[in-house]
Amino acid sequence: MWMIALYIFILGLVFGSFFNVVGLRVPKNQSIVSPPSSCPGCGNRLAPKDLVPVWSYIWLKGKCRRCGAKISPLYPVMELLTGLMFVFAFYQIGFDCELLVALTLISLFAIITVSDWKYMIIPDKVLLVFLLIFIVERTFAPLSPWYDSLIGSASGFLLLWAIAIISRGGMGGGDIKLFGVIGYVVGLKGVLLSFFLSAFIGSIAGIAGIIVGKVNRQNPIPFGPFIAVGTLLAYFYGNQLLNWYWSLFTH
Repeated sequence: MWMIALYIFILGLVFGSFFNVVGLRVPKNQSIVSPPSSCPGCGNRLAPKDLVPVWSYIWLKGKCRRCGAKISPLYPVMELLTGLMFVFAFYQIGFDCELLVALTLISLFAIITVSDWKYMIIPDKVLLVFLLIFIVERTFAPLSPWYDSLIGSASGFLLLWAIAIISRGGMGGGDIKLFGVIGYVVGLKGVLLSFFLSAFIGSIAGIAGIIVGKVNRQNPIPFGPFIAVGTLLAYFYGNQLLNWYWSLFTH
């Protein structure tokens, strides 16, 4: 099993590197295949040895080999997180069609975390591609009942849309559409729990950021990373969390 887990981890590192490229280029309407990766400081094309996930960042001490410009730690962090989450999903689910759903969900969140963190944008193109993939995957690994995907998708979209109307723009259009996609994957209960956890975690992080002076109340913070954390918690531990919550009222 550990050999399989190692293979999945390496696969996650490689995909994580690619997801960095997608998250950084798609919001700027750039190709994800051309031009090849280069240093943002001097424009030098990166050699294959500079593109090894995580290791190249450590070996180069976070700097460009040619000009010495600092490389954002976002790159190795997302590569490592993607690899770890791929392995985590494998150990949680095992060899099952649902594993493909989990890996696709992690992949989506890796991309939108990068794009939202960097540009405060969750690209429609990314959401559309992943929605189509989820529709195919849920055909082979449907929720029970199968129409829970449709109810969850509509509920997630309408809930965020209503909040955006009431708050007069307090919720971005990308967040609204993202919850529509999330609802299709996790269903009605899952998307409601996902929203609650995302809002709760985001609020705690926002308050902590204000206290330590890292967050300005006048400037919005990207909600995408908190949606990722909240949704993955709901996806992997939703039933346990709901059972724990209801147990508080039955004892």
